Parts: sequence; structure tokens; C-alpha cells
Amino acid sequence: MAHLKQTFSSLFNCFREKTYFFWGMVRWDSCLETEENVNFARRDELNIEEREESDGPLNFELDVCHEDPEYESPTPLSHAQVRLITSWEAAWNVTNAIQGIFVLGLPYAILHSGYSGLFLIVLAAVLCCYTGKILITCLYEENEDGQLVRVRDTYEDIANVCCRKLSPNLGGIVVNVTQVMELIMTCILYLVVSGNLLLHSFPYVPMTEKTWSVIAFITLLPCVFIKTLKIVSKLSQLCSLVHFIILFVVMTYCLTQIHQWSWAKFKLSIEFEDFLISIGVIIFSYTSQIFLPTLEGNMRKPGEFRCMLNWTHFFACVLKTTFALTAFLTWGEETKEVITDNLPSFLQTLVNLCLLTKALLSYPLPFFAATEIVYACISRGNYSNYSSPLFALGLRGSFLLLTLLMSMFIPHFALLMGLTGSITGAAMTFLLPSLFHLKLKWKKLSFSEKCADISVFILGFLCSLAGIVCSIRGLLKVFGEG
Repeated sequence: MAHLKQTFSSLFNCFREKTYFFWGMVRWDSCLETEENVNFARRDELNIEEREESDGPLNFELDVCHEDPEYESPTPLSHAQVRLITSWEAAWNVTNAIQGIFVLGLPYAILHSGYSGLFLIVLAAVLCCYTGKILITCLYEENEDGQLVRVRDTYEDIANVCCRKLSPNLGGIVVNVTQVMELIMTCILYLVVSGNLLLHSFPYVPMTEKTWSVIAFITLLPCVFIKTLKIVSKLSQLCSLVHFIILFVVMTYCLTQIHQWSWAKFKLSIEFEDFLISIGVIIFSYTSQIFLPTLEGNMRKPGEFRCMLNWTHFFACVLKTTFALTAFLTWGEETKEVITDNLPSFLQTLVNLCLLTKALLSYPLPFFAATEIVYACISRGNYSNYSSPLFALGLRGSFLLLTLLMSMFIPHFALLMGLTGSITGAAMTFLLPSLFHLKLKWKKLSFSEKCADISVFILGFLCSLAGIVCSIRGLLKVFGEG
């Protein structure tokens, strides 16, 4: 399992799963029940007045107040069918978004951070919940009557208005490039992990890891034909089921070993570099900021968004703390980077196959999201080309092939992704939300709110810097040994 552990360890260093961030990111769409070809990056419409016709599709009228004189309306959707989601449905999907494979690394993070790790799990939930709220706040402005009106739709819109003095589209370009980089690199990492899992699940088969990656790639070829989020959402539901099966298996085994538990296994002394890795694993297991504007814009009652975000992060905090504690108390100093490696061989094989299934089912979501963002950028002002089936098929096929080539031929890809993720992950989660909030709401913020935003910005900068340093050291070490 050495190669598998190394791959997951590098994944932890990159501060994202969420990439896994992305494992479940659009599960809310399964509640939308829509057949349209959705523009993923710019489809947030609020204040939608539903009108249901008997035995017919759900129609709607947009009543969005855009007071920003330079605001450009989103690229039109190919069909006008949207069904708004309830707060409970939104809560379920946020919960799915902030649960992922990083959970398997939390016991290892506790091993290297001790009691401070428990505090970090709670702190990370609070901070990520806070940055999610202030990001949504940036979508709204007060009108002449003092009422909050949604004047922006997406993360890109917020970035554009904040960078307007420098360049009208600079902020949006930066945000879109950042998102596409994370999404594509996430797809590549799924292939790398799939190859590793297949190699160690079937060690008696004379195949290399790259060959197994090609086999995994072949199973993903149907992704080029995915045109809507409806199919992606079905796959996401299966992915969520597999995720809970993994947690259930691990926690059930841990409970059978409860007679071995001892709080004396916690240590007070920590190693600084290992502690930095623990911070990355814990904090970025909560990230969901990229898709929150879209989610909030499709809620029936947007006013309940803040309360919903509070409860989902509270629930995630309790679940992650419970899982990390039970696993660490079971194995103590023997806790491995991926907790499933501690399981008996018969359970380990089962869980590895579940992880493989999860990786393959997770791939379509970031793949679809990345292609939709690129579609939106290319299609502006030329919608006819965007709707061309051959153009869409060619672009998806090119992206799919790109992920395979990079996973096979770029040396030390996991470490390079760690370097990139340390920059993009911290930026999208901490740096940009706090910076945009300060920029847009400075005159209306209290002193304590300003201090909170500045503190979050500094924390995000330090996390990013620490991740960059660790990744560069890892790369230098690898190249030095070569």
C-alpha cells in the first residue's frame, strides 16, 4: 500500500479534496429534476415565480433586480425549466459537499495535532461557514428603500465588480481560471488514485499502475456524452451512498475495539511540519464556497440560507469529530495516513474497491463543471457555436484525453497539484471571500466585522504559504533524489 498512501498523502498536502470539494458538489441538482443543458458557472436566478401547469413542465418568470449598471445578464439557458429547492434539500446537499475522502485522513491529522486537532475541526467549521455567509452577502446590495436586493449572480460577478477599476473582466477571468485549474487537476488525481487502487486491489495481475489508469479511463469515456446535470446528479447520489458505506464499515469495526480505547493515546507535543499538514486536511475538508451562490440562488426561501449553513456545518463538525476520535482511539500511534489501511485485509480490500467506485463516480462532476465554465467563456456573444453538438463533443473529448495524458506523463503530478492547490484552495475559500467582503461592504461593516475579515484573510494567506513551502520542499526532495 506504499504507493497508495503516498498518493493520498500528497492529496492531503494539496489542501483540497473537495476537490473533494467536488465529490457531491452538485447533489442539490438531483432535487431540481431538470432536463436542461445548464450553464454551470452562471445559472443563479433568484426571486423566481413558479407557475405549475397541469401535466406540463414547470414554467417560471425571472424577477431579478440588477442595480449594478455594468452588470451583464447571464448566458441564456437552452431551456427554461427550473424547480426551486427547499432549505432541507439545500442542507442535504451542502452536507454532501463538505463530506468526502478527506474524512479518511482526519484520524491521521489528529495523530499529529493532538488535542489541538479537535479544536481545529471546530474552528474550521466556524471559519468555512463564515466565509460562505460573507460570500453570499456580496451578492446583495441595499436599494433606495433599504431592502436587500440580489444584484449579482455568481462568484465571477463578485470578482468582476471588485476589480472593475483595474479591468472590467479581470476578476472573473482570475476566478474562472482558478476554478478550471482545480477541477481539471481533480479529474487527473481521480485517475491517479484509481490506478493506485486497482493496482493494490489486484496485485496478482501483471499490470502497471499506468495500465490500470488507462482501464479506469476507458470506463469514463461515456462522460463525453453527458449534457446535463441530471445524469451527474444520479452518479453523485451513488457516490454519496458509497461514501457512507465506507464510514459505516470503519466506524463499526472501531466500535468492536472499544475495549482498547484510551485517552492516554493523545499527545501534547507536535511536530510543526506535520501540524501544517493537519491544518490542510482539517480546514479544507469543509470547503464548498464555489457553488454556494448557485445553491442560494435556487432556494425557495433564500432568507433561510444562513440558518441552513449553520446547521450543516454543525452536523459535519459533529460527524467528523466522532469519526476522527473513534478511529484514533482505536489505533493510536499506529494510525496511518489513510485510515482504511489500518483495517484487516478482508475489510481493506472491500473498502479499497468502494474507494475506487467513489473515485470513478466522482470524476463526472468536476469534469462536467470544468467544461461548462469553458463553454460559458467561449460562447459569450456567440451562442450558436455553444449549442453545436459537434463542438461540445469535441471539447469534452479533448478535456477527457487531457486528463489521461497528464495523469500518465507528468512526473510527480501529486506534488505539483499540492503546490497549485495550496494557492487556489486557500484563495477560493479564505482570501477572496474576505477580500471581496471588505471591498464591497467596508463602509457598512462594524469594527469587529472588519477585524474578522482581516483575520480570515491572514489565516488563509498563512495556510496557503505553508502549503506552498511544504509542496516545494517535497518537489525539491524528489528531484534531489532523482
